[in-house]
Amino acid sequence: MIKVKPFTGMVVKNLLIIAIAVLLQGSNSPKVILFYGDSLTAGYGLSPEDAFPALVEKKLNKKGKAAKVVNAGLSGETSAGGLTRIDWVLRQPIDVFVLELGANDGLRGLPVEQTSKNLQAIIDKVRKKFPNVKIVLAGMMVPPNMGQDYTTKFQKIFPELARKNDAILIPFLLEDVAGREELNQADGIHPNPAGHKIVAENVYKFIDPLL
Repeated sequence: MIKVKPFTGMVVKNLLIIAIAVLLQGSNSPKVILFYGDSLTAGYGLSPEDAFPALVEKKLNKKGKAAKVVNAGLSGETSAGGLTRIDWVLRQPIDVFVLELGANDGLRGLPVEQTSKNLQAIIDKVRKKFPNVKIVLAGMMVPPNMGQDYTTKFQKIFPELARKNDAILIPFLLEDVAGREELNQADGIHPNPAGHKIVAENVYKFIDPLL
């Protein structure tokens, strides 16, 4: 009969050290935050490090929270375009998904119902692939020249989707930036570096508690 030697104190100690090291490694691994949006997320007219997603990453890391930001912004993107490419983007595990789409739909006067349907479909795909992901929805507005009825319906898209999907809502991504000439580029639509710093502050307040 083969006799199995009992674990010695040294063996047990070594196993405990290995187990603790594995746990610490898992807890210290960066949380992956995927920013999925249009030119606002992409940082149109700026270098990538000046766009608000990169600034959010810097703020989180500076606070001691390990985070890795993936900027999947694409200039000109609509909610329909975002739905088309979302499967390709979800090739890596993510912990937080920030959805910033719809502004181009609004500027083009596309049907509100279709925009809402596309955004919901994107959320469904993300949740199906990563059930435990935390979703953040960036609220947007359209200029009043689109008509009162349209602007009101458009603005309601985001809080309604947030409630339906138990998502975190950023009421208005461009809060304190939109309409301020000194914080935007010459087109009056896209934030300049100073504007992106304020947008980063707006977003950071909602991302930080999730990590």
